[in-house]
Amino acid sequence: MGRSEVGQKDEVFQALKPKVTGIGEAFTRAGYEISLVGGPVRDALLGLHPHDLDLTTSARPEETEAVLHDWADAVWDVGRNYGTIGARKGDDIFEITTYRSDEYQRDSRKPEVHFGDTLEGDLWRRDFTVNAMALRLPDLELVDPTGGARDLEEQMLRTPIAPEESFDDDPLRIMRAARFASQLGFDVDYAALTAMQNMRERLRIVSRERIMTEFSRLMLGAAPRRGLELMVYTDVAEEVIPELMDLRDMQDEHKRHKDVWEHSLTVLEQAIAQETGPDGPVPAPDLVLRLASLLHDIGKPATRKFEAGGVVTFHQHDIVGARIARRRLKALKFDKATIRDVSKLIALHQRFHGYGDQEWTDSAVRRYVTDAGPLLERLHRLTRADCTTRNVKKAERLAAAYDDLEARIKELKEKEELDAVRPELNGDEIMAILGIGPGREVGAAYKFLLAYRMENGLVGSEKAETVLRDWWEKWHNSEPKGEKVS
Repeated sequence: MGRSEVGQKDEVFQALKPKVTGIGEAFTRAGYEISLVGGPVRDALLGLHPHDLDLTTSARPEETEAVLHDWADAVWDVGRNYGTIGARKGDDIFEITTYRSDEYQRDSRKPEVHFGDTLEGDLWRRDFTVNAMALRLPDLELVDPTGGARDLEEQMLRTPIAPEESFDDDPLRIMRAARFASQLGFDVDYAALTAMQNMRERLRIVSRERIMTEFSRLMLGAAPRRGLELMVYTDVAEEVIPELMDLRDMQDEHKRHKDVWEHSLTVLEQAIAQETGPDGPVPAPDLVLRLASLLHDIGKPATRKFEAGGVVTFHQHDIVGARIARRRLKALKFDKATIRDVSKLIALHQRFHGYGDQEWTDSAVRRYVTDAGPLLERLHRLTRADCTTRNVKKAERLAAAYDDLEARIKELKEKEELDAVRPELNGDEIMAILGIGPGREVGAAYKFLLAYRMENGLVGSEKAETVLRDWWEKWHNSEPKGEKVS
């Protein structure tokens, strides 16, 4: 460890000590053991300030509550059946869990929780050695029975016990291995890799919500490519997003990559590179952009066709891919907004292609902006990231074309308020001009004026009224009575 890293670690420990000394003294005075454990210890040893303050104790939940009520500013039940009680002291939030050991029955989706009696026993039952270290309070004494500090130094993920036994006790650890590979940038040792592959079907007993949470954390990590490659290499992806497996060994239509899987990973990395700071339009890390980048070509296997001359095409893979992504994300229990936004970006990601060859009309630009809506900034980044050609001139040409499109969007936005494209006459004005009340005719008129605005831009209220009256006369005379307006 270098001198600067040692300094960082010392700084973290100095900042950490006053946060946890008080709670450590409160529990030891009451006759109980308590230690900072897991991720916070790992991060502190890496010289990173812990975001969470997770502790483990010999006290049972009701005993933990009794100690906390005399010390903390607030106490609440996080999961009593799992031994976890929450507390707040000043600005610091703590989660305190009784020593325990968890295991799944063969056909159960929920682990059985057994409270333990020793810190060492609690550490041996944890997922990986780098998460199986504790700092005994109040003195911050390191407890490391499984060799976690060594593995942290080697940047290796190993299980404290045999990986087959560990993954059998908690199959979700298979996903955690991929997630920590992404978050920490660590490798997974060969024995664990083999167990991940051989035991991947055990993930079927784990709830989709828990798998979704681990997969989301993987995608939001510093190196999601590493975790995704691990999932595909071990066939774990077959149990989570099987469509990723189909992307391997597929030549794309331009023969730029050995397979669409490699292209998808490159697009993901290039999209991540375009995420912004916290005050920018797409703050990092952005789950929607990352999911859309990974899945943007997920429709290619279903649309692949071999044409004359050995040409491979994937016509409408954007539309098909959006449907596949929507179905898969729904099965994984993602929230409705994420499903909607990711699938919409996938459906739109091909829209730009062809702009460089034939400049769009202002109407086409308006529709591009309106269809993207609040996803426009993400669509900009996804479209740019989708250019992975090794042909420098072609890449420069595509970048210049998109620069031009963004410039036109900016110009039209300044002139026409494109972020809120709507007819120049609202519903009340339409009813007043046409002398009609609320009903389907108002909706038809509104749609007509919106389409006119898209095609012609801002024309002023007088012109809008004129074209509305002309449309109304033609529509009213030609619309068969009782026919539904589309």
